[in-house]
Amino acid sequence: MIPAPTPTPTDPAPYSRAAVFGASGGIGAALVAELRARHPASRIYAGSRRPEPAGDPLVTPFAFDLRDAGSIQAAAQSIGADGPLDLAIVATGMLIGPNGAGPEKSFRQITAQGLVDQFAINTIGPALIAQAMLPLFPRDRRAVFAVLSARVGSIGDNRLGGWHGYRAAKAALNMLVRNF
Repeated sequence: MIPAPTPTPTDPAPYSRAAVFGASGGIGAALVAELRARHPASRIYAGSRRPEPAGDPLVTPFAFDLRDAGSIQAAAQSIGADGPLDLAIVATGMLIGPNGAGPEKSFRQITAQGLVDQFAINTIGPALIAQAMLPLFPRDRRAVFAVLSARVGSIGDNRLGGWHGYRAAKAALNMLVRNF
């Protein structure tokens, strides 16, 4: 789970403000719940395409769409209006395309649209979130930007092949996060 940082005089409330993108999925919802349990006084922003009321006054739902840079920027502006952010987690991803295709088991199954869909959701969307969220981090204390990837995105650890679009998009995501 998420490591609980040790408070310091300059950081009295670790993760006092956190954002989880993909909060309606299983992993994202579990991350929101874990953050609430570990940091009960923290403000958590829970993002999804169709947010629902949280029922918790310290959890603020927000809408975003990985394919819409404007919605990501709007979410960041709303979150940033309340002050610096200590933690941002991107818990989004897609293995099966919107038309039900994938993952490709052979290079013969690769389609241009399948690759576009994989990169839009698994690489470009998270990169746009980083672009919008990293400026919200404080400069005087520790802050964390985390993105869920996949082991199959490793170039060095690819014994089975297949899942071409997903693997390539996750490998590209890993490189972008390293760059950030």
